[in-house]
Amino acid sequence: MRRLDQHYFDRIAAIEFAVKYDDCKDPRGILEADIVLVGISRTSKTPLSSYLANQNYKVANVPLVPEIPIPAELTQIPRNRIIGLTNSPEKLAAIRKVRLKSIGLDETSSYSSENRILEELDYGYRIFKQLGCRVIEVEDKAIEETAALIIEKVK
Repeated sequence: MRRLDQHYFDRIAAIEFAVKYDDCKDPRGILEADIVLVGISRTSKTPLSSYLANQNYKVANVPLVPEIPIPAELTQIPRNRIIGLTNSPEKLAAIRKVRLKSIGLDETSSYSSENRILEELDYGYRIFKQLGCRVIEVEDKAIEETAALIIEKVK
């Protein structure tokens, strides 16, 4: 049986925080987060948020979409709390095609097109530079490995 100590309750609070502030549902969470993950679609923001929450970190994540301005809150926190996530265009295209197929959509959608992915990656790198955040390439890394890099970078 689990011990119901402060560590346990802190972990539960961190998990609830990650769920509440997933995909920038409420940008106010950015101000309270220990770590804020930013990146374009399919760069493992949500799985990393969940894993880090289980390590007692309050994590918010923000999807970067060229048509949507970044939340002002991102510019109001220390840049060492922000981690940019990226992936190769080839890996993103493959992941996005599988995602589209899994939800019953045409895998040739613009979401998985090379031009759209390159546009989003370019936008993402511009935002990373604007924020002055550190960036991690997630391609071929396990969630645990990426999480360890994130923790190392925010400490």
